[in-house]
Amino acid sequence: MNARGKIRAAAVIALIFLAGLAGAQQPDAASQKIAASLKLDQAIPTHPSILTETLPNGLRYYVRGNARPNKRAELRLVVKAGSVLEDDDQQGLAHFVEHMAFNGTMHFPGEEVVRFLQSIGMRFGADVNAGTSFDETTYMLTVPTDDPAVLDRSFQILEDWAHNVTFDSEEIEKERGVVLEEWRLRRSAGSRLQEKEFPILLKGSRYADRLPIGKPEIIQTFKPETLKRFYRDWYRPDLMAVVAVGDFNVSAVEAMIKAHFGPIPAPKPARKRPVYDVPNHSGTLYIVTADKELTGTSVELDNLMAARKEGSTGNYRAQIVDTLFTSMLSDRFAQIAQAPDAPIIQAGVDRAAFIARTKNTATLFAEVKNNQIEESLGVLVTEAERVRKFGFTQSELDRAKQGIQRSYERMLTQRDDRSSASHAAEYIRNYLTNESLPGADLEFALHQRFLPEIQLKEVNAVAKDWFGSANNRFVTVRVPDKPDQKTPTAGRLAEAIKTASAAPITAYVDTAANLTLMDSKPKAGTIVKTTEREPGITEWELSNGARVVLKPTRLKNDEIMFRAMSWGGTSLASDADYIPASTAAGLVSAGGLGKLNAIDLNRALTGKVATASPFINELQQGLTGGSSPKDLETMFQLINLTFTAPRGDAAAFQTQVAQAKSALANQTASPNFALSKTLTDTLYQGHLRRQVTTTETVDKWNLEKSLAFYKERFADAGSFTFFFVGDFDLATIRPLVETYLAGLPATGRHETWKDVGVRAPKGVIEKSLEKGIEPRSQVVIVFTGPFQFDQTHRIAIESMADALDDRLRESIREELGGTYSVSAGASYSRLPIEEYRFTIQFACDPARVDELTKRVYAEIEKLKTDGITEREISSERETLLRSFETDSRQNSYLLNQIANRYRDGQDPAGYLAYPDDYRKLDAAAIQQAAKTYLDMKNRIQVTLYPEKK
Repeated sequence: MNARGKIRAAAVIALIFLAGLAGAQQPDAASQKIAASLKLDQAIPTHPSILTETLPNGLRYYVRGNARPNKRAELRLVVKAGSVLEDDDQQGLAHFVEHMAFNGTMHFPGEEVVRFLQSIGMRFGADVNAGTSFDETTYMLTVPTDDPAVLDRSFQILEDWAHNVTFDSEEIEKERGVVLEEWRLRRSAGSRLQEKEFPILLKGSRYADRLPIGKPEIIQTFKPETLKRFYRDWYRPDLMAVVAVGDFNVSAVEAMIKAHFGPIPAPKPARKRPVYDVPNHSGTLYIVTADKELTGTSVELDNLMAARKEGSTGNYRAQIVDTLFTSMLSDRFAQIAQAPDAPIIQAGVDRAAFIARTKNTATLFAEVKNNQIEESLGVLVTEAERVRKFGFTQSELDRAKQGIQRSYERMLTQRDDRSSASHAAEYIRNYLTNESLPGADLEFALHQRFLPEIQLKEVNAVAKDWFGSANNRFVTVRVPDKPDQKTPTAGRLAEAIKTASAAPITAYVDTAANLTLMDSKPKAGTIVKTTEREPGITEWELSNGARVVLKPTRLKNDEIMFRAMSWGGTSLASDADYIPASTAAGLVSAGGLGKLNAIDLNRALTGKVATASPFINELQQGLTGGSSPKDLETMFQLINLTFTAPRGDAAAFQTQVAQAKSALANQTASPNFALSKTLTDTLYQGHLRRQVTTTETVDKWNLEKSLAFYKERFADAGSFTFFFVGDFDLATIRPLVETYLAGLPATGRHETWKDVGVRAPKGVIEKSLEKGIEPRSQVVIVFTGPFQFDQTHRIAIESMADALDDRLRESIREELGGTYSVSAGASYSRLPIEEYRFTIQFACDPARVDELTKRVYAEIEKLKTDGITEREISSERETLLRSFETDSRQNSYLLNQIANRYRDGQDPAGYLAYPDDYRKLDAAAIQQAAKTYLDMKNRIQVTLYPEKK
């Protein structure tokens, strides 16, 4: 084709692409005009709904009104100060400063920050948190907004963190233990390998010896003045931003920010805030590391390159090209991984920021089947080389464009439903990296402008740009340290790259054209009965006996969720066939549906938002999934095919077996696996149907038996109840229900589940085991017993768990400095018997196991004897009410509540009574729950100790 012909063809493709958008969601006219006018070297304008300004002292703020969730605000304090700024005697103290912010400020002494937030219904961890990395520290609050005084008080917390942390000497001493326990908790195969890799990856850079967690010897011995010096030097307004997004009056919040943060003085003189780089290097560096506790093998090829400058229209366009490239190459890797003899379990490609913000890395990575490292590296290099030589096909590019376009179209549809936390995260990235803030309309308009004009030649060039040079390249291999592991040398890895680069390569052939789910619609049935129920629920009885429960909502645009279920499950399988039955849903799903294998099915769904995934648990079989309103029929087609056309694919099965065995081959080396297996075997008394998956288990997989069990479980659609919640109306969904559900096959059988006899042991059982090379123990305590499954008792046990969780945090972590994290939580079930499980767990120094365990039991006895305080019960009620306030406006919550209440034979409107039930909760109910469920004569304790050296 001559040049004029190519231009004409490109124009036709663009017109076809834009014509497909004509009936889709469109950005506003102003955004379309801006997108069309922007030159590539121009900065992308910030969306006008974002109020952002820099105060005279240098502090920047971002404010936006947003009602998702309603009556909530997300507040952030971002400090451009992390571990890379630490002096030699401060390693770990950037992180320590973050901890101290929760241990006393001018206006919130001691633990008053946490107590205040608990009093307004917020939870430590979920709604109150912070994090420190190499270059920044971020503090996060989620707070209610229905009381302006509470919101102002919350800004006082942020202000205190910014310049009024008190650094009480006694609190510092207690917090040393907490930070050391966090260091201990993070010690693992991954952290040990990182310590070996960083001196090579970051050679010549400040980052090489400034891990945020720091050095234990410094954490144990630093003087308070050293900690305060870091705070004085780097916690200052010119290195800070405040972010506020939520359901509030924007002007009032802006005034609060100015009042709280405007008066903070800028230090004079201010210590210069340096920017650190990672130096370039010639050639390729090979890093091969091994660890006894590593459970899998991986290989990664990284090319280091200069970071793109964020913010410009040209950079935005370049990122679209990057996304197209990674999407298409990742799709090819997914296809390769499906072959039974493939050396990779999975692989991918990405371009991302490196540790130093001055650099990006273009990365090829793979999880490797055992001892096939060079082969896997060869696959990565070969596919990058194939693209460099032959490029992608036009059909691949069209499919990738379609997928990206659909995702941004959906983002536009849901622009008013985007969470405040998501907005806040974006504004933080703008402050730290200058990421643009165009808003959904302008982003979609920019994609409408750029996607049609991006041609194959431009996307194909990315392969050479990212992977065309051997300079500034790293090849990193991680392997388990075990006798039969073949560990490659740098020479062998270099030879693998050389061989793959020089090997004959043919062009890729795309066979995914014109893929459809169904060639024709199935024979329809009818709706034979309609029943209206509260709250706003419609029930349809179908001609095949199935029941459909519908709850239309307007809680979130473009979101429909569903669940379907029927009684039976693996409980109806014999012991001999239990393993094929328990793996049936996953193995059959891996084969695809109908005429399409899994890869072709995914490609056929490109540009569509629709899923339907089968499950078979012990008592039920069913499906879960969802769609957008636009793709509702596709979702119903998937549901129909999941019943009528499961696909047992022998090649896919062999791939699943090979991947599972490779993934599980070294799991016994993990201390966590040893603890989990011991706990499982003890809790379920070694029951056949409660075994952890091992390579020996995989040997018992059987595709023929799995497919037969799957078909038998889904043979009678008339026994199913289908639940739909979300953005739909009854008139639209009705013909789809009749066509794709009412006509499903039904046998008229009446089945239920069987009790397979799994029971927890009685009495006191204490076990210990030795596994792991790090000086860390883990303690798990489990109480079990009968349970009265009603709303009153469910609230009581959950509230008691919250109360004990807070007390254990205050005593085990804050008072004793014995752990970084301790948790207490409850679960319960109605079937096959009404029972509960209450679990307490924490990690600690092995030398302190007995001391801390005794304290846990002492706190339990104190709760039983003394009950809880008025402050605690008030905070718990407020927390429960606040949680319901946000949860009840989520489609996922409504779907769970309605489906579970139908399953349990309860009134589906019962969840509406939660607020009244929460208000009735009293201290006596929590104390009684502690007495009932924390029975010291009926418990299991499993303790993990490190191996003796």
